[in-house]
Formats: sequence, structure tokens, C-alpha cells
Amino acid sequence: ELPLSTRESRVRRLARAVLGRQPIGLAFGAPYALFIAVLFAYPLGLAVWISFHRYFFTAPGVSVARPFVGLANYRAVFADPEVLRSFLNILIFLVINVPLTVGLSLLLATALNAAIPFRALFRACFYVPYVTASVAMVAVWLFMFNTGGVVDSVLGPLAPVPSWLVNQNWAMPSIAIYVTWKQLGFFILLYLAALQNVPKELYEAASIDGASWWHKLWSVTVPGVRTVTTLITLLAIIVGANLFTEPYLLTAGGGPNGTSASPVLLMYQIGIEQNHPDFASALGVILVIGVLLIVGVQRLLQRNQT
Repeated sequence: ELPLSTRESRVRRLARAVLGRQPIGLAFGAPYALFIAVLFAYPLGLAVWISFHRYFFTAPGVSVARPFVGLANYRAVFADPEVLRSFLNILIFLVINVPLTVGLSLLLATALNAAIPFRALFRACFYVPYVTASVAMVAVWLFMFNTGGVVDSVLGPLAPVPSWLVNQNWAMPSIAIYVTWKQLGFFILLYLAALQNVPKELYEAASIDGASWWHKLWSVTVPGVRTVTTLITLLAIIVGANLFTEPYLLTAGGGPNGTSASPVLLMYQIGIEQNHPDFASALGVILVIGVLLIVGVQRLLQRNQT
């Protein structure tokens, strides 16, 4: 039998290997880990399980068979033209939203980082839409862009017919512009924080060399905030993948004729309203995998650049 001191030493080493050198850190991190497990890990695991079964909601206390159907739900998702159209809609959204978000955020952050009058006021004005309730902002947008609204009155004969939010060609671009405007304040703050870490000596050296404002932006600012640009791009893609509130409220559930419907909106309509959570879960799993693939490619490209 091993001496008591040897057994205690082995127990300590085992505890250190399992709990780490600072076990108190696990105690502080446990509530957040439980939060992640309950609100994210468990629902995601349940969605994966539902996607492989014939599943539908029933009244409380009613027990029904939920047979395993393999990949049938996934085949149904890929065969549904509405789903394919929703992914095309999101692609259109991202093509418009991501470049606008990155470009406008960087330009406005650069301007707000300079010594201009009322700088704090301008920063607050850009941030207000982000912290304001989406329903309130949607009401303002509807007032401006509905048929006969403020924008139509200003543009007159140049306004599209039908109007923006009921026009098949303009519904999704209008939503992309709205989301860009609403999220802009948050991304400006991220760029403002990144600009504080760009050495001022680089701008002074560029000025001595006779560089213009544009050359300073392209040669000094853009490389200096490249990491934040990657983060903002990923966040904008995630926002687009989770698009729901805007098409639901702005275009009355993805209209006209599904030209502004998003995959998440279809998940709600098919899974909740039509009681096909198995189909909606399969669509959700595909969406999660797609976002993870985009993030993985983005990280791989970033690693190759560095």
C-alpha cells in the first residue's frame, strides 16, 4: 500500500490535471457554462435530433410516435423552391449589406476620430438607432418608405412603382439598407476603438511624404484595423444569416411573393405556424453549418494573410 503522502500527492496531481492550477476559475465560469448549455447547446442538440425524425407539436399529454426518417427532412429542404429562394435573398442581402457596413463604418469612424466640432454628439447620434427597439425603428422606416411616404414624396417621379417595400426588385435591398443604418453605430464604435491603436507616427510619416487623405486611409488606416474589419465582416454575415425581424415587420412576412423571405423567417413560418418543426430544424441545422463554413474559410484566409 502506498504511503499516505504519496496518495495525497497523486490526488493533488489528478485534481490539478482535471481542474487546472486555479480551480476557483471553474467556479466563476460555471454559471456562464450552464447558461450556454441550457440556452444554446441543448436547443441545438434537440434541433439536430428533431431534424432526423418525423416530428410535430401536439397538445399537452398527448403521446404520438415520432419515427426516425434519416435524411428525408434534409432532402425536403433542398427540394423546396421557397427555401432556395430564401438563401438567394440572403445572398443579395449580404452582397449589399456587408460592403456598405464595412465601408461606411470605417469612413465614419475615421471622420469621428478626427478633431471635429460636436464629435461626441455625432457619435451618440450614430449609436442611437442601434440601441433603440427594432419595432420603433421599423415604424419610422415604414413611415418613410411606404407607398406615398416621405421618400416617395421627395423623389416624385423617380420613386419606384410599386413602392420600395412592396416592389419585388427593391424589397430586399431596402431591408439591407435599413439593417446597415441600424447596425452602423455599433460597428463605428468597434472601428473607433481599433483606430486608437494605430500609431500616430505612421500618419505623421505619411504626411511628411506628401500622402493625401485617401492614401493615408488606404495605406495606414486599412492595414491598421484589418483584424477589426475581419470581425465586423463576420458579425455582418451572422446578422444576415439570422435575419428575421426586418422582413417579418417591413414586408409583412417576406413579401412580395417571397422576395424578401429569409431562412430564419421560413423556419418560423413552417415550424411554428404550419407545425412542421422537423423541416424547420433541418433548415436550421443547414444554416448553422453554412455559417460555420463561412467563418472557417474567413479564419483560414486571415491566418494565411498573417
